[in-house]
Amino acid sequence: MKKAKPALMYRCKIFDVFEENVLMPNGKSIKQTWIDHKPTVAIVPINEKKEILLVKQYRVAVKKHLLEIPAGAFNDHKEPPEECAQRELAEETGFRAGKMTKLYEGYLLAGYCNEYMYFYLAEDLVSAPLKPDEDEFIEVVPTKLAVAEELFKKGKIADTKTALGILLTVNYFKEIGKNK
Repeated sequence: MKKAKPALMYRCKIFDVFEENVLMPNGKSIKQTWIDHKPTVAIVPINEKKEILLVKQYRVAVKKHLLEIPAGAFNDHKEPPEECAQRELAEETGFRAGKMTKLYEGYLLAGYCNEYMYFYLAEDLVSAPLKPDEDEFIEVVPTKLAVAEELFKKGKIADTKTALGILLTVNYFKEIGKNK
């Protein structure tokens, strides 16, 4: 497939929107719009009580409060993923992890966005509050892993990264023979 240089249509703090004509294998040219997004992290923090620290926050795009795992974008493309995960964890929950385990990494919406997300399990949490971003108003909701898994099964977790994070964590603990 050949393509022309993409045209920048919109730019904001976290992503850019591009439009370009793409020459398909059959010789036809089609216009495609896609999002160039900073890499991101998602963190499943487990405290000493064996609870996931979910965060409840209002999401303008869906016009409701959602229960989510902490997550956020890299400051720049050079920031190491684990460093970003520690920063986001501290900003959103007030903790840092003594132990970080990468659970998964991959594209979130490859059909129209190149956002690449790293999923981490955060354990051995220690207090380390950071000032949250000015647009973040977050409530930390400690939740037993089994309860979080049940919320997912009942359709109460509407955020896909959170559902995946819960399932990755449940699977991780099953694999190492450690029930949380």
